[in-house]
Amino acid sequence: MSASRRLSSLIMGAPGSGKGTVSERIVRTFDMLHVSSGDILRKMIRDKTELGVQADKFVSNGQLVPDDLMLKIIGSELRRLSSADSSWLLDGFPRTKPQALSLFEIAPVQVVISLDVPFDVIIDRVKGRWIHPASGRVYNTDFNAPKVAGRDDETGEPLVQREDDKPESVKRRLEIYSQMAGPILEFYGQQNVLAQFSGNTTNEIWPKVYEYLATKIEPKEKL
Repeated sequence: MSASRRLSSLIMGAPGSGKGTVSERIVRTFDMLHVSSGDILRKMIRDKTELGVQADKFVSNGQLVPDDLMLKIIGSELRRLSSADSSWLLDGFPRTKPQALSLFEIAPVQVVISLDVPFDVIIDRVKGRWIHPASGRVYNTDFNAPKVAGRDDETGEPLVQREDDKPESVKRRLEIYSQMAGPILEFYGQQNVLAQFSGNTTNEIWPKVYEYLATKIEPKEKL
C-alpha cells in the first residue's frame, strides 16, 4: 500500500502507558496536528464560540459536558482540519462506545493506535515517580533518581508522591480505563481500523508504531 498525504487518526492508551510521548513522536515525525479534546473544549470556551458558551454552562457548574455537545465540539474541529487537508491525531476522545459510534459517523478515523503495556509494568513505573511541589520537578527512582533519596536536587526540600501515583490509585485508574476502553477497541476492531502495539517501554513500542504508520502516510523524518 502506498502512503497517502493525509491521515485521520486516534491514539488510545492507559494512564502511564507512554501515550503522551508516543503522540509527540507521531505528530513530529509524520507532520500531523495533535488534537486534544480537552484543549479544543477549553479554547472554544475561552473564545466564547457558540458551542463554547453552551459547554461553559456545564463546566462552570462542575458538570460533565453532555455527549451530544462534546460530539459537536470535537466533530466541528475535525471537519475543519479535514477540509483544510490536514493530518491529525486525536487524543482524549472518545471515552465511551456511544461516543465512538457517533464520532465515526461524523469524522471517521482511518487508523486507531492502541498502546498495550502490561498493567504491572505501569504500576511499577508510576510508583517510582516523586515530585518537588514548589517547582514541579519530577523524579523517578528507576531512571531519573534524585541525588539524595527523597530530596530535590536544587533545594534539598522533601519530595512527595501524588495520591494519583500511589499503587492503589494507579491500579484503580487502570481498571477504570480497561472497562472503558474494551468496548471502544472492540468497535474499532470491527471497523478494521485498529492497530495494537505491545511492549514494556516507549522505546520498544515506538519503532513498531513508526513502521506501521509509514505504510499509511509519508514520514517527514526517518527513524
